Amino acid sequence: MSTHPLGRRVLAEFLGTGLLVAVAVGSAIAAGRLSPDPGVQLLASAVATAMGLGVLIVLLAPVSGAHLNPVVTLALTALEGRSPAGMLKRELVAYASAQIAGGIGGALLANAMFAVLTSLSTTDRATPATFLAEVVATAGLVLVIAGLSRAGRPATVIATAVGCYIGAAYWFTSSTSFANPAVTIARTLTETPAGIAPASVLPWLLAQLLGGAIAVGLTMVLFPARDAQ
Repeated sequence: MSTHPLGRRVLAEFLGTGLLVAVAVGSAIAAGRLSPDPGVQLLASAVATAMGLGVLIVLLAPVSGAHLNPVVTLALTALEGRSPAGMLKRELVAYASAQIAGGIGGALLANAMFAVLTSLSTTDRATPATFLAEVVATAGLVLVIAGLSRAGRPATVIATAVGCYIGAAYWFTSSTSFANPAVTIARTLTETPAGIAPASVLPWLLAQLLGGAIAVGLTMVLFPARDAQ
């Protein structure tokens, strides 16, 4: 964790996750209005989300680490080998709470910017294929972040790699790579192409947690100790 006061880090995670969701949802709404072609819509949303995520990581990494994702927070904490007690437990709860609250705020903001009525999504996304896709998407995302962090790469490199990975995962996963519990929960609040029905959330959260656990194991094998750079 960063040496900044916890309140400052929590604010960074709240703002960062909120802006990430606003980018993902807002770009999906805009793309749907500008083009009837699903391929063009997906491309536009993928590019916007990848670029926005990269910017947010570079901006907020010096403050909070720019996790912007409860699974990333859990995975990095596990890899640091710190016991989930005392101050660390408080940090985990604070980070995850801020990420979820920020994501919800971001979805509401995107709806408001496009004059879309906030309502629960009816888009059912829970299938065996999307479950597998979310496992793969989340495992890959966490492995990229944790592996590059352990290799001592700077935030700019990590931001570029994460943005590129998410941009690609929009296309190579059937779930379009939510890979983030906070984003998943937030996107229940928009009845747009970016939405996900509440009934689909639990399977996706389980898939994301499983993907994060797989990534922790792979990171320990591939990057057994932080490399000095």
